Amino acid sequence: MTDTYPTARPTDATYLNEDLDLPTELLNTPWIDGHNHAHTLSYEDRERYALSGCAGMVMVSSGYHWTPYKPVRASDIRYLWDDAINRRAAIERNHFFEARLGLGVHTGVRIEDPDAVLSAMDEYCELDEVAVVGETGVTPSQHVEAWDLDEQRAVVEAQLAIAADHDLPAILHTPNTSPPAKRSYRPELGTPGYEKNPGLGTEPVIDGDNPALEAVKIDVEAAHDAGLPEDRVIASHADENNTAYLMEETDCYLSYTIGHSWLVGVDAATVANAIDEYGPERIMIDTDCANVLRTDPYAIKRAMFELYRYGIDVEDIRTVVWENPKQVLGFGE
Repeated sequence: MTDTYPTARPTDATYLNEDLDLPTELLNTPWIDGHNHAHTLSYEDRERYALSGCAGMVMVSSGYHWTPYKPVRASDIRYLWDDAINRRAAIERNHFFEARLGLGVHTGVRIEDPDAVLSAMDEYCELDEVAVVGETGVTPSQHVEAWDLDEQRAVVEAQLAIAADHDLPAILHTPNTSPPAKRSYRPELGTPGYEKNPGLGTEPVIDGDNPALEAVKIDVEAAHDAGLPEDRVIASHADENNTAYLMEETDCYLSYTIGHSWLVGVDAATVANAIDEYGPERIMIDTDCANVLRTDPYAIKRAMFELYRYGIDVEDIRTVVWENPKQVLGFGE
Protein backbone atom coordinates (compact mmCIF):
# COMPACT_ATOMS: atom_id res chain seq x y z
CA MET A 1 0.00 0.00 0.00
CA THR A 2 1.10 3.56 -0.58
CA ASP A 3 3.10 5.35 2.12
CA THR A 4 2.11 8.83 0.97
CA TYR A 5 -1.36 10.27 1.39
CA PRO A 6 -2.92 13.53 0.13
CA THR A 7 -3.88 14.59 3.63
CA ALA A 8 -3.54 18.18 4.84
CA ARG A 9 -1.12 17.03 7.54
CA PRO A 10 0.44 13.63 8.35
CA THR A 11 -1.94 11.06 9.80
CA ASP A 12 -1.25 7.76 11.51
CA ALA A 13 -1.14 6.06 8.12
CA THR A 14 1.96 8.03 7.18
CA TYR A 15 3.92 6.34 9.96
CA LEU A 16 2.91 2.76 9.20
CA ASN A 17 5.93 1.36 7.41
CA GLU A 18 5.18 -2.38 7.71
CA ASP A 19 2.47 -4.20 5.82
CA LEU A 20 0.65 -6.68 8.03
CA ASP A 21 0.12 -10.26 6.95
CA LEU A 22 -3.24 -10.70 8.63
CA PRO A 23 -4.64 -14.22 9.20
CA THR A 24 -7.78 -13.89 7.09
CA GLU A 25 -8.18 -17.67 7.26
CA LEU A 26 -9.44 -17.22 10.81
CA LEU A 27 -12.56 -15.64 9.33
CA ASN A 28 -13.55 -19.02 7.90
CA THR A 29 -11.93 -21.51 10.25
CA PRO A 30 -14.60 -23.93 11.48
CA TRP A 31 -14.94 -24.53 15.19
CA ILE A 32 -16.71 -26.85 17.59
CA ASP A 33 -18.26 -25.98 20.93
CA GLY A 34 -17.73 -29.14 22.95
CA HIS A 35 -19.86 -28.09 25.92
CA ASN A 36 -22.94 -25.94 25.89
CA HIS A 37 -26.62 -26.15 26.74
CA ALA A 38 -27.81 -24.59 23.50
CA HIS A 39 -31.07 -26.52 23.47
CA THR A 40 -32.12 -24.28 26.40
CA LEU A 41 -31.32 -21.08 24.49
CA SER A 42 -33.38 -19.03 22.07
CA TYR A 43 -33.54 -19.66 18.33
CA GLU A 44 -31.65 -16.39 17.86
CA ASP A 45 -28.81 -17.53 20.13
CA ARG A 46 -28.39 -20.73 18.16
CA GLU A 47 -28.46 -18.72 14.96
CA ARG A 48 -25.60 -16.63 16.35
CA TYR A 49 -23.58 -19.82 16.69
CA ALA A 50 -24.20 -20.65 13.04
CA LEU A 51 -23.49 -17.12 11.78
CA SER A 52 -20.12 -17.06 13.55
CA GLY A 53 -18.90 -20.31 12.00
CA CYS A 54 -19.88 -23.06 14.44
CA ALA A 55 -19.60 -26.38 12.60
CA GLY A 56 -20.63 -28.58 15.51
CA MET A 57 -21.62 -28.58 19.15
CA VAL A 58 -22.32 -30.91 22.05
CA MET A 59 -25.54 -29.91 23.78
CA VAL A 60 -25.22 -31.18 27.33
CA SER A 61 -28.53 -32.12 28.92
CA SER A 62 -26.98 -32.75 32.32
CA GLY A 63 -28.01 -29.81 34.47
CA TYR A 64 -29.98 -29.54 37.67
CA HIS A 65 -30.93 -25.89 37.02
CA TRP A 66 -33.77 -26.89 34.69
CA THR A 67 -35.55 -29.19 37.12
CA PRO A 68 -37.79 -27.16 39.44
CA TYR A 69 -37.89 -29.77 42.19
CA LYS A 70 -35.27 -30.17 44.92
CA PRO A 71 -34.02 -32.72 45.50
CA VAL A 72 -34.17 -33.93 41.91
CA ARG A 73 -35.71 -37.29 41.09
CA ALA A 74 -34.28 -39.75 38.59
CA SER A 75 -37.30 -39.13 36.38
CA ASP A 76 -36.43 -35.43 36.22
CA ILE A 77 -32.98 -36.24 34.82
CA ARG A 78 -34.49 -38.64 32.31
CA TYR A 79 -36.87 -35.88 31.21
CA LEU A 80 -33.89 -33.61 30.47
CA TRP A 81 -32.33 -36.29 28.30
CA ASP A 82 -35.59 -36.96 26.47
CA ASP A 83 -36.18 -33.27 25.85
CA ALA A 84 -32.72 -32.85 24.29
CA ILE A 85 -33.20 -35.93 22.11
CA ASN A 86 -36.60 -34.63 21.05
CA ARG A 87 -35.25 -31.25 19.92
CA ARG A 88 -31.82 -32.12 18.54
CA ALA A 89 -32.77 -32.94 14.94
CA ALA A 90 -34.88 -29.79 14.52
CA ILE A 91 -32.03 -27.66 15.88
CA GLU A 92 -29.61 -29.28 13.44
CA ARG A 93 -31.96 -28.74 10.49
CA ASN A 94 -32.58 -25.12 11.40
CA HIS A 95 -28.98 -24.09 11.84
CA PHE A 96 -26.91 -26.51 9.69
CA PHE A 97 -24.25 -27.25 12.32
CA GLU A 98 -23.81 -30.81 13.58
CA ALA A 99 -25.64 -31.08 16.90
CA ARG A 100 -24.72 -33.96 19.18
CA LEU A 101 -25.63 -34.70 22.80
CA GLY A 102 -24.06 -35.15 26.18
CA LEU A 103 -26.07 -37.12 28.73
CA GLY A 104 -25.14 -37.26 32.38
CA VAL A 105 -26.06 -36.92 36.03
CA HIS A 106 -24.81 -33.67 37.53
CA THR A 107 -23.98 -33.70 41.24
CA GLY A 108 -24.71 -30.01 41.83
CA VAL A 109 -27.88 -31.10 43.58
CA ARG A 110 -28.71 -34.38 45.32
CA ILE A 111 -30.50 -36.89 43.10
CA GLU A 112 -33.05 -39.23 44.64
CA ASP A 113 -32.60 -42.85 43.53
CA PRO A 114 -29.79 -42.19 41.01
CA ASP A 115 -29.55 -45.91 40.23
CA ALA A 116 -32.89 -45.65 38.42
CA VAL A 117 -31.50 -43.23 35.85
CA LEU A 118 -28.07 -44.85 35.70
CA SER A 119 -29.68 -48.14 34.74
CA ALA A 120 -31.27 -46.41 31.75
CA MET A 121 -28.11 -44.60 30.66
CA ASP A 122 -26.58 -47.65 29.03
CA GLU A 123 -29.35 -47.83 26.43
CA TYR A 124 -29.24 -44.08 25.77
CA CYS A 125 -25.50 -44.31 25.10
CA GLU A 126 -26.20 -46.68 22.21
CA LEU A 127 -27.69 -43.75 20.28
CA ASP A 128 -25.62 -42.26 17.47
CA GLU A 129 -26.63 -38.78 18.64
CA VAL A 130 -24.83 -39.21 21.94
CA ALA A 131 -21.24 -38.00 21.69
CA VAL A 132 -20.23 -37.92 25.33
CA VAL A 133 -21.22 -38.89 28.86
CA GLY A 134 -21.61 -35.91 31.16
CA GLU A 135 -21.22 -33.41 32.34
CA THR A 136 -20.60 -34.99 35.70
CA GLY A 137 -18.05 -34.98 38.47
CA VAL A 138 -17.84 -34.58 42.21
CA THR A 139 -19.05 -31.17 43.41
CA PRO A 140 -17.79 -29.73 46.71
CA SER A 141 -21.18 -28.26 47.66
CA GLN A 142 -24.71 -28.65 46.39
CA HIS A 143 -27.79 -26.54 45.80
CA VAL A 144 -30.46 -26.86 48.53
CA GLU A 145 -29.41 -30.23 49.96
CA ALA A 146 -25.93 -31.71 50.48
CA TRP A 147 -24.92 -34.96 48.82
CA ASP A 148 -22.53 -37.26 50.64
CA LEU A 149 -19.09 -37.39 49.00
CA ASP A 150 -18.95 -41.19 48.79
CA GLU A 151 -22.40 -41.30 47.18
CA GLN A 152 -21.41 -38.63 44.68
CA ARG A 153 -18.24 -40.46 43.76
CA ALA A 154 -20.14 -43.70 43.22
CA VAL A 155 -22.55 -41.97 40.84
CA VAL A 156 -19.68 -40.33 38.95
CA GLU A 157 -17.70 -43.57 38.68
CA ALA A 158 -20.77 -45.44 37.41
CA GLN A 159 -21.17 -42.91 34.59
CA LEU A 160 -17.48 -43.06 33.69
CA ALA A 161 -17.74 -46.85 33.54
CA ILE A 162 -20.66 -46.55 31.13
CA ALA A 163 -18.56 -44.19 29.00
CA ALA A 164 -15.76 -46.76 28.96
CA ASP A 165 -18.16 -49.54 27.99
CA HIS A 166 -19.42 -47.54 25.02
CA ASP A 167 -16.03 -46.08 24.05
CA LEU A 168 -17.34 -42.58 24.68
CA PRO A 169 -15.44 -39.65 26.16
CA ALA A 170 -16.67 -38.07 29.37
CA ILE A 171 -17.00 -34.41 30.34
CA LEU A 172 -16.05 -33.55 33.91
CA HIS A 173 -17.58 -30.51 35.57
CA THR A 174 -14.42 -29.26 37.27
CA PRO A 175 -15.34 -26.65 39.90
CA ASN A 176 -14.02 -23.18 39.16
CA THR A 177 -12.29 -20.94 41.64
CA SER A 178 -13.77 -17.59 40.72
CA PRO A 179 -11.69 -14.44 41.15
CA PRO A 180 -12.43 -12.35 44.25
CA ALA A 181 -15.29 -9.92 43.77
CA LYS A 182 -14.52 -6.22 43.91
CA ARG A 183 -17.54 -5.87 46.14
CA SER A 184 -20.31 -8.19 47.29
CA TYR A 185 -23.89 -7.84 46.15
CA ARG A 186 -26.76 -7.88 48.61
CA PRO A 187 -26.99 -11.54 49.66
CA GLU A 188 -30.73 -11.70 49.04
CA LEU A 189 -30.23 -10.60 45.41
CA GLY A 190 -27.42 -12.90 44.32
CA THR A 191 -25.24 -12.27 41.27
CA PRO A 192 -26.85 -10.41 38.35
CA GLY A 193 -26.64 -12.51 35.22
CA TYR A 194 -26.83 -15.83 37.07
CA GLU A 195 -30.46 -16.76 37.68
CA LYS A 196 -29.94 -19.01 40.66
CA ASN A 197 -31.62 -18.51 44.01
CA PRO A 198 -29.02 -17.06 46.38
CA GLY A 199 -28.32 -18.43 49.80
CA LEU A 200 -29.29 -22.03 48.98
CA GLY A 201 -25.79 -23.46 48.72
CA THR A 202 -24.88 -26.13 51.25
CA GLU A 203 -21.76 -26.46 53.36
CA PRO A 204 -18.91 -28.17 51.44
CA VAL A 205 -18.69 -31.96 51.68
CA ILE A 206 -14.95 -31.78 50.86
CA ASP A 207 -12.60 -30.45 53.51
CA GLY A 208 -9.22 -28.82 52.98
CA ASP A 209 -7.71 -25.67 51.61
CA ASN A 210 -8.55 -26.39 47.96
CA PRO A 211 -11.78 -28.41 47.66
CA ALA A 212 -12.17 -27.48 43.98
CA LEU A 213 -8.85 -29.12 43.07
CA GLU A 214 -9.51 -32.05 45.38
CA ALA A 215 -12.79 -32.71 43.53
CA VAL A 216 -10.89 -32.94 40.22
CA LYS A 217 -8.41 -35.40 41.70
CA ILE A 218 -11.26 -37.55 43.01
CA ASP A 219 -12.81 -37.54 39.52
CA VAL A 220 -9.57 -38.67 37.89
CA GLU A 221 -9.27 -41.49 40.42
CA ALA A 222 -12.86 -42.47 39.62
CA ALA A 223 -11.97 -42.62 35.91
CA HIS A 224 -9.10 -44.98 36.72
CA ASP A 225 -11.38 -47.22 38.75
CA ALA A 226 -14.00 -47.14 35.98
CA GLY A 227 -11.49 -48.19 33.33
CA LEU A 228 -11.84 -44.96 31.35
CA PRO A 229 -8.49 -43.84 29.91
CA GLU A 230 -7.41 -40.35 30.87
CA ASP A 231 -7.24 -39.28 27.22
CA ARG A 232 -10.99 -39.93 27.03
CA VAL A 233 -11.64 -37.45 29.84
CA ILE A 234 -12.40 -33.79 29.11
CA ALA A 235 -11.95 -31.54 32.12
CA SER A 236 -14.36 -28.74 31.32
CA HIS A 237 -14.19 -25.43 33.21
CA ALA A 238 -10.41 -25.79 33.45
CA ASP A 239 -8.79 -22.84 35.17
CA GLU A 240 -5.54 -21.71 36.73
CA ASN A 241 -6.34 -23.70 39.85
CA ASN A 242 -6.32 -27.08 38.12
CA THR A 243 -4.30 -26.60 34.91
CA ALA A 244 -0.91 -27.59 36.33
CA TYR A 245 -2.28 -30.78 37.93
CA LEU A 246 -4.23 -31.84 34.85
CA MET A 247 -1.42 -31.06 32.41
CA GLU A 248 1.50 -32.37 34.43
CA GLU A 249 -0.01 -35.36 36.22
CA THR A 250 -2.72 -36.62 33.83
CA ASP A 251 -3.39 -37.18 30.12
CA CYS A 252 -6.81 -35.52 30.28
CA TYR A 253 -7.94 -32.90 27.81
CA LEU A 254 -8.61 -29.45 29.23
CA SER A 255 -11.52 -27.35 28.00
CA TYR A 256 -11.53 -23.74 29.13
CA THR A 257 -15.02 -22.27 29.48
CA ILE A 258 -14.99 -18.73 28.10
CA GLY A 259 -18.69 -18.09 27.54
CA HIS A 260 -19.09 -16.33 30.88
CA SER A 261 -15.67 -14.91 31.67
CA TRP A 262 -17.28 -12.19 33.75
CA LEU A 263 -18.29 -14.85 36.29
CA VAL A 264 -15.35 -17.26 36.41
CA GLY A 265 -12.44 -15.10 35.26
CA VAL A 266 -11.33 -17.52 32.51
CA ASP A 267 -10.78 -15.85 29.14
CA ALA A 268 -8.66 -16.02 25.98
CA ALA A 269 -5.60 -14.80 27.89
CA THR A 270 -5.92 -17.78 30.24
CA VAL A 271 -6.03 -20.10 27.23
CA ALA A 272 -3.09 -18.38 25.54
CA ASN A 273 -0.97 -18.77 28.67
CA ALA A 274 -1.80 -22.48 28.83
CA ILE A 275 -0.88 -22.95 25.16
CA ASP A 276 2.42 -21.14 25.70
CA GLU A 277 3.31 -23.37 28.62
CA TYR A 278 1.95 -26.75 27.54
CA GLY A 279 1.24 -26.57 23.81
CA PRO A 280 -2.15 -26.87 22.08
CA GLU A 281 -2.40 -30.65 21.82
CA ARG A 282 -4.71 -31.21 24.82
CA ILE A 283 -6.48 -27.86 24.99
CA MET A 284 -9.99 -26.93 23.87
CA ILE A 285 -12.41 -24.10 24.61
CA ASP A 286 -16.17 -24.14 25.15
CA THR A 287 -18.94 -21.64 25.89
CA ASP A 288 -21.16 -23.47 28.41
CA CYS A 289 -23.94 -21.19 27.16
CA ALA A 290 -27.16 -21.88 29.03
CA ASN A 291 -30.43 -20.16 29.81
CA VAL A 292 -29.65 -19.63 33.49
CA LEU A 293 -26.82 -17.15 33.08
CA ARG A 294 -25.49 -14.38 30.86
CA THR A 295 -23.39 -16.06 28.22
CA ASP A 296 -22.03 -15.32 24.76
CA PRO A 297 -22.61 -17.55 21.70
CA TYR A 298 -19.88 -15.55 19.93
CA ALA A 299 -17.31 -16.33 22.63
CA ILE A 300 -15.28 -18.91 20.68
CA LYS A 301 -15.15 -16.82 17.54
CA ARG A 302 -14.03 -13.81 19.57
CA ALA A 303 -11.43 -15.94 21.34
CA MET A 304 -9.93 -17.08 18.03
CA PHE A 305 -9.06 -13.48 17.18
CA GLU A 306 -7.90 -12.76 20.71
CA LEU A 307 -5.60 -15.80 20.73
CA TYR A 308 -3.94 -14.53 17.56
CA ARG A 309 -3.58 -11.06 19.07
CA TYR A 310 -1.92 -12.68 22.09
CA GLY A 311 0.66 -14.30 19.81
CA ILE A 312 -0.75 -17.79 19.29
CA ASP A 313 -0.07 -19.29 15.84
CA VAL A 314 -2.99 -19.82 13.47
CA GLU A 315 -2.36 -23.57 13.28
CA ASP A 316 -2.39 -23.83 17.07
CA ILE A 317 -5.68 -21.94 17.19
CA ARG A 318 -7.15 -24.35 14.64
CA THR A 319 -5.92 -27.28 16.73
CA VAL A 320 -7.67 -25.92 19.82
CA VAL A 321 -11.01 -24.95 18.28
CA TRP A 322 -11.37 -27.59 15.56
CA GLU A 323 -8.92 -30.48 15.41
CA ASN A 324 -8.95 -31.44 19.11
CA PRO A 325 -12.73 -31.39 19.67
CA LYS A 326 -13.33 -33.03 16.29
CA GLN A 327 -11.08 -35.92 17.23
CA VAL A 328 -12.04 -36.35 20.90
CA LEU A 329 -15.79 -35.95 20.38
CA GLY A 330 -16.00 -37.93 17.14
CA PHE A 331 -17.46 -35.26 14.86
CA GLY A 332 -17.75 -36.16 11.21
CA GLU A 333 -17.65 -39.90 11.86
